[in-house]
Amino acid sequence: MATQQGSKAEYRVVVDRDVPMRTRDGVTLYSDVYRPDAPGRFPVLVVRTPYDKSVNMALTEKDYFPARGYVVVVQDTRGRFRSEGEFYPFIYEAADGYDAVEWAASLPWSDGNVGTAGQSYLGLVQYLAAPQRPPHLKAMSPVSGPVTYFEDCVYRRGVLELGWMLAYFVSMARNTLQRKGLYEQQKAILDSYTSYPDIPMSPMKKEVYRHLPLRDWGERLKDGAPYFADFLNHWTDGSYWHATDLRRQFQNIKTPMLHVGSWYDVFQYDTLTMFNGVRQQGMTEETRRQQKLIMGPWGHLVPYAAPNSKGTGEIDFGPEALIELHDIHLRWFDYFLKGVDTGILDEAPIRLFVMGENRWRDENEWPLARTQYTQVYLHSGGTANSIRGNGRLSFVAPGEEQPDRYTYDPHDPVPTRGGTTLGIALGVFDQTKIEEREDVLVYTSDVVTADMEVTGPIVLKLFAASSAPDTDFTAKLVDVRPDGYAQNLAEGVMRTRFRESLSSPTLIVPEKVYEYTIDLWATSHVFKAGHRVRLEVSSSNFPRYDRNPNTGHDFGVDSELHMARQTIFHDQRYPSHVLLPVIPR
Repeated sequence: MATQQGSKAEYRVVVDRDVPMRTRDGVTLYSDVYRPDAPGRFPVLVVRTPYDKSVNMALTEKDYFPARGYVVVVQDTRGRFRSEGEFYPFIYEAADGYDAVEWAASLPWSDGNVGTAGQSYLGLVQYLAAPQRPPHLKAMSPVSGPVTYFEDCVYRRGVLELGWMLAYFVSMARNTLQRKGLYEQQKAILDSYTSYPDIPMSPMKKEVYRHLPLRDWGERLKDGAPYFADFLNHWTDGSYWHATDLRRQFQNIKTPMLHVGSWYDVFQYDTLTMFNGVRQQGMTEETRRQQKLIMGPWGHLVPYAAPNSKGTGEIDFGPEALIELHDIHLRWFDYFLKGVDTGILDEAPIRLFVMGENRWRDENEWPLARTQYTQVYLHSGGTANSIRGNGRLSFVAPGEEQPDRYTYDPHDPVPTRGGTTLGIALGVFDQTKIEEREDVLVYTSDVVTADMEVTGPIVLKLFAASSAPDTDFTAKLVDVRPDGYAQNLAEGVMRTRFRESLSSPTLIVPEKVYEYTIDLWATSHVFKAGHRVRLEVSSSNFPRYDRNPNTGHDFGVDSELHMARQTIFHDQRYPSHVLLPVIPR
């Protein structure tokens, strides 16, 4: 077969509204079916959403694919909008996803070949259905979907993702309250929490983020999001979370997947983890060969398929970022669902957007085999506090140096300014104002004399002590431009009680030095000549992460906050350093 481009837009489209489907346990889910207005049978794409199938929120598949010879089924997930049942995040999506694929294959317009598509929760439902292996499922393309709900979704290594969790579940509560007939009664309360009540996923008001104790949110949302209390009560890893942790099911997957993610996305970790996991442990050798990855420069954009070089904070990633993802999806689904040799599997398995240079590049593995993991050490004269301090980064290991100290006051936390978040301003922002604070340690390299590419996972090895029995340490990797603009690239957090185990936390001994490994996730970025590399170290990033009250009590019960004295060591015995994945130029 000769290599071809994707199908042409050649059909008029008709829509069948609220087509019912019965699940195996007797619940009826409703779908809108978009199909070519032509005789014959066509492959089907299933898109399952909790955000209302009748609203154009991230549902661009229905506008693109039917004219090109596909049936697109857009289904309200269980307990949402038209569909019956009770909504509880994650737990029904595996079985319901299987049932939806097999039902779609049986539709009178279907030729029996089924694929799935969608972003965010619409990607989550695909990942959860994949290990069930519905017989008619031929290909998937999850975009920015979470796969591990304790480690990198509801929590980040044991730290509550407060900023977007509250925004998300307050927003999700509205439909549940409407279904229960309680919305008018509680609407004013929900509105009082949010900055812009009419906008989905609106940030909360500042005083709402500061409410203590955090466990109160389980009671506050008990009618609209009753599961949220379960999330807060299960504040350590364990069987509650393991049931939906897709990392435990790589070996059960045999579906070709085109994974799409981005460097500033809240689910960046998940996209990279799922691609690698299935590529290494998928059920068959063929499955492992049929995994592809695209990592772009964006944040959690909606709609994800619209060409965009902006929308990620204060940055424009240039004309190469303006790609039409549905054109790529079409080649993917034409290959697996229509049998058209589009050549997509002949291409490199990975396509990365290298920021700084703002260009795409093909690769064969993740992390890159040619990576030179390079230790960059923290140095100072004992006062790295703020941008005015004497903190330095250097490839030279430290000798005898004075540690740096600061006070973490949870009453006055370091504010969130962009990053891999959601529900609050995300992406790239100048970090200079953050770096003016005395409770932020700032370590900056000399000027980079030649372009230096950093592509891959980033880890900070931090030797630190605290006056508290439990506290947090945060880190942020920054590119300092010649004009002083400080561009955030990657960030991470460590709750000290989780330093050894996410399932069996243990408190620390005050003033004892511990080694902490802080995962900053990953990036692909070139520090251009004339730029400098910077690392920020502090103890809060609020309201993205909940504030550690420094008490050592169980999560969420504190109404009072204590200050903590933090000490960061960087000497011959305790060589704190960031491990950068440097790519030879």
